[in-house]
Amino acid sequence: MADHRLAPERPARTRIAQVVWRRKWQIGGAVLLAVALAWVLTRWLLGPEVVVYPVTRGELVKTVVASGHVETAFRVEIGSQITGMVREVLVDEGQAVTQGQPLVALETNELKALEVQADGAKAQAEARVRQMRELTRPAAEEALKQAKANLANAEAAYDRAQQLAKSGAGTRVTLDDATKNIDVARTQVRTAELQVYTSSPGGSDYVMAETQLNQASANLEMVQARLGYATITAPRDGVLITRNVERGAVVQAGKALLVLAPAGDMQLVLQIDEKNLGLLKLGQTALASADAYPDQRFAATVTYINPSVDITRASVEVKLTVVDPPAYLRQDMTVSVDIAVDRRAAAVIVPARTVHDATSAAPWVLVVRDGRARVQKVRIGLRAGEYVEILEGVAPGEMVLPLSSGVRAGQRIRPVQA
Repeated sequence: MADHRLAPERPARTRIAQVVWRRKWQIGGAVLLAVALAWVLTRWLLGPEVVVYPVTRGELVKTVVASGHVETAFRVEIGSQITGMVREVLVDEGQAVTQGQPLVALETNELKALEVQADGAKAQAEARVRQMRELTRPAAEEALKQAKANLANAEAAYDRAQQLAKSGAGTRVTLDDATKNIDVARTQVRTAELQVYTSSPGGSDYVMAETQLNQASANLEMVQARLGYATITAPRDGVLITRNVERGAVVQAGKALLVLAPAGDMQLVLQIDEKNLGLLKLGQTALASADAYPDQRFAATVTYINPSVDITRASVEVKLTVVDPPAYLRQDMTVSVDIAVDRRAAAVIVPARTVHDATSAAPWVLVVRDGRARVQKVRIGLRAGEYVEILEGVAPGEMVLPLSSGVRAGQRIRPVQA
C-alpha cells in the first residue's frame, strides 16, 4: 500500500522541477531585483558607508624640516714646524687619533748630528764654569794671599831702610830698592784682587763663562726642539679628514699636511627658507637622521642663527649642536632635521584633511551626530603637518568626515572608522 501512495508524487515533483528549469532566467532576475531593491532600501534608510576619523587628544608638535650636513665646531690644520723630508706617514685619512699620537715622521740624521755638536759645546761651557769655580778662583785667592804677604814684607823692609837712612847707617840705594819693592808688592796685590773678583760670580770672566754656558744650553734645547718637531703629533683627539702628504715628500714649515676634525660636539649646518625665520629660536630642540641611517635618529639643539639672509638662495644658515653624536656620524654627512618650533602638550586634534575652509575666517567640519553628517564650525589653533588643533567646536571621541567623502550636510551615513 505504501508503494501505491508514493508513485503519484514523483511525476508532480518532476513537473515542478521542469517548470523551474524552463523559467530559470525569470526567477534569477527576480532574485537579483529583490537583492538590488534591498540594497537600495538599506542605503536609503541607513545611508552609505563612509570612512570617518576620530577626534583625539594628544601632543601636537609643529616642525620645520630642512636638510644639511655635518661639521665640527672647528677644524685643525696640522703642518710641520721645520723643513724636512718625510720618512714615514703613520696614519690614514679617516683614522681616529688621540692627543700626542705620532702622525708623520721626518728624517732626523742632520738634526741628530747637530744635537751631538750642541751637546759637546754645552759640556765644554759647563767645564769652563767649573774651572772658574774649582781652579781659577781658588788660584787667584791664593795669589792674593801671597801678594798680601809680599806686600807686608816689602813694607817692613821699607820701614827698616827708611830708619837706617835717617840714622845715616843706610844708603840711599837701599831705600830706593825698598821703595821700589813696596810699589811692586802693592801692584801685585791689586792684580790678585782683580783676578779674584773676575773669577767670582758677577765678575767679567765668570759672567762670560756663564753666558757661554747659557748660549750652549739654549742652542742644545733649540736643536732638541727641532728634533722633536721632526715627529708631528696630534694636537688633540679627533678624526683625520684630509691627508696631503706622502713618504719621501719634502715639506715646508707652515704648510698644512693633515686636517683634523676634533672629537666632541658636532654641528649640523642647515639652510632654512627665510619664510620660517620667525619660527626659529635659540635652544629649540630637534630630531635628526643621517641619510645613510634614516631609521636612527638623534637629538640636536639650535645654537646659532645667522643674522643675515643669503639673498641668492633666500635662506638662513642655522647651526645645531649634537652633544652626544652617534658613532656612525661622519664629517660632511647629509642629514635631515625636524626642528620643533611649537608644541601643544594635550591638544584636541583632527586630521587636516577633515577641515573645510581651513584658511578662512570660518572653518568648519562635518561631524557624525545621530547617524547624519552635521556641519560644525570650529576654531583652529596650531597647524602641524597633517594635523590641526581644534580649540572649539568638537570634542575628543567624536567622528569627522574627510573632505573627499562627497557627503552632504544632513545626509544619513554609516560611519566606518579609519
